[in-house]
Amino acid sequence: MSAQVGTGTYSPAAAAGDRRRERREELRRHLAEDADWPRADGRSFHDCRPAFMQTGPTTAASGSAYAEFGKTKVIVSVFGPRESKKAMMYSDVGRLNCNVSYTTFATPVRGQGADNKEYSSMLHKALEGAVMLHTFPKTTVDVFALVLESGGSDLPIIISCASLALADAGIMMYDLVTSVSVSCFGKNIIIDPTSDEEAWQDGSLMVAFMPARKEITQLTLTGEWTDGRITNAVELCMDACIKLGEILRDRLKDTATLTSE
Repeated sequence: MSAQVGTGTYSPAAAAGDRRRERREELRRHLAEDADWPRADGRSFHDCRPAFMQTGPTTAASGSAYAEFGKTKVIVSVFGPRESKKAMMYSDVGRLNCNVSYTTFATPVRGQGADNKEYSSMLHKALEGAVMLHTFPKTTVDVFALVLESGGSDLPIIISCASLALADAGIMMYDLVTSVSVSCFGKNIIIDPTSDEEAWQDGSLMVAFMPARKEITQLTLTGEWTDGRITNAVELCMDACIKLGEILRDRLKDTATLTSE
């Protein structure tokens, strides 16, 4: 995990809450007008945040990865395969166990993190189809995702980071899994929304995708979408997933190069 060194203050900004409320009121006005509007971080509607990803932050794990997309920060640790009584109940395939949790300081207000059980289940669904479960029969692989800071698009970042961690652990996979979400605001569709943008969205769509095989492992929808807008949103997500997949593969190549030296 990278560390930035510099002089700064850790005193809380008294006006931070006021600025956040002002930004939300500005969003509300733009939505009422159904007009184009500038995003707070300067991105266009179809621009994703810069993605920083790294393997190996947790040395005690079989594999691990760290992801930082804007203010969203996630670390995933993978343990196993290990013998498991529950896995032995299944025939000749292994068992994938996924757990998602939030630190107490991940959100501005404590306790406002996502539903951990729901996210754990969705992470499992997104990854299960990509993992070669038959290569570790009667054993379990545990995936633990921890959200250090919630800045929007948490679940897709968790999924992408978990896929990188599985690959770092040497777990056999049909392909990596990358994930991207979009939000709709009136007539507009924006990609990789921040938490403030998610708070005012009319609907959301998330795609988990195997970029090399070009297969969707999970698609979720909230809100009202027309067929045409769904098609457009899915295509946007898939295109971004392919590009994100290249970043993941580059990180794995970097890791392999360092290991061989």
